[in-house]
Amino acid sequence: MPKINGNEIRPGNVLEHNAGLWAAVKVDHVKPGKGGAFAQVELRNLRNGSKLNERFRSADKVERVRLEQKDQQFLYEDDGMLVVMDIETYEQIQLPADLLGERRPFLQDGMTIVVEFHEAEALNATIPQKVICKVVETEPVVKGQTAANSFKPAILDNGVKVMVPPFVGQDEDIVVNTETMEYSERA
Repeated sequence: MPKINGNEIRPGNVLEHNAGLWAAVKVDHVKPGKGGAFAQVELRNLRNGSKLNERFRSADKVERVRLEQKDQQFLYEDDGMLVVMDIETYEQIQLPADLLGERRPFLQDGMTIVVEFHEAEALNATIPQKVICKVVETEPVVKGQTAANSFKPAILDNGVKVMVPPFVGQDEDIVVNTETMEYSERA
């Protein structure tokens, strides 16, 4: 695995540090008036989710880990485990449902997700950025209510609440951005 300097750490990099795998969440380069510059890095443990703030000088060497990304198709959920199938080999594996975090409700049958592996251990899973959902419950459209940026609450078919524009009605399909958990456009 390649070693990189402490000042080459970027958000999203996966590092091997203190005998664990950590993802860099936030990186600030600090140049104090006295002494050498350093990178203040906020790290998140990929195995248990704990956070750590660490300082790396430019002379420090850090082990950067490359994760293998594989496309997997979601089949079904069984006792808190997601059963997914490798699209290329048709091999089925089970992943813990909490791997998706707060984006779990947007997972739909047959959806292709990207799972990141490190030596056959699944560490992270991401779903597509935009997902089509149906509005189950929202307030009726009120004519003449065209104030700028006025949004109303809506409940989707997966139970998630999002804010939608006033023209979106009940039983309409909308596109939701899964990264920001916000309305994106009509489907």
